[in-house]
Amino acid sequence: MSNAQLTRYDRRMQAIMNRREAAPLYATAARRRTVVAVHVLLTAASVASWGRHPFVLLALLLPWCVATGAINAATRGLLELRRRALDERQRAERSEVLARAHRLTTGLLLVTVLGVGGYAMAGGDLTGVVLPVLLGALVAHWLMPMWVAGLRAQDEPDDE
Repeated sequence: MSNAQLTRYDRRMQAIMNRREAAPLYATAARRRTVVAVHVLLTAASVASWGRHPFVLLALLLPWCVATGAINAATRGLLELRRRALDERQRAERSEVLARAHRLTTGLLLVTVLGVGGYAMAGGDLTGVVLPVLLGALVAHWLMPMWVAGLRAQDEPDDE
């Protein structure tokens, strides 16, 4: 789609997602993997503290947002921009990311069901387990595409 057919919102989001100030955070594959790993850990800590430790949740919010922004910048907004704002290569990449994230989430849900089922069959009390497990599964389902996109992002070409 030509840039003239994009809305003001689309152009603004493209500008935001293509800012390079934080590029040192995600300039290499190792740094991107680190940012994604930190984001996963911050997310897990946030889910674990949900409802029990509100101050921990608040303390984790700012670094979580910074890591989220770094992943979105590394992918140039692959998952945040509207489809019409992406070129054909980006659309294909988004489809691949979503398909991989779906497969990973399906595997995660299978392991979760087997784990909770095994725990219940062994006589475990599910009263305090079900809500945190469901919350964790929901959050993983929500964020998996971003994590996959962050891990798949390519290095920027050298400016010569």
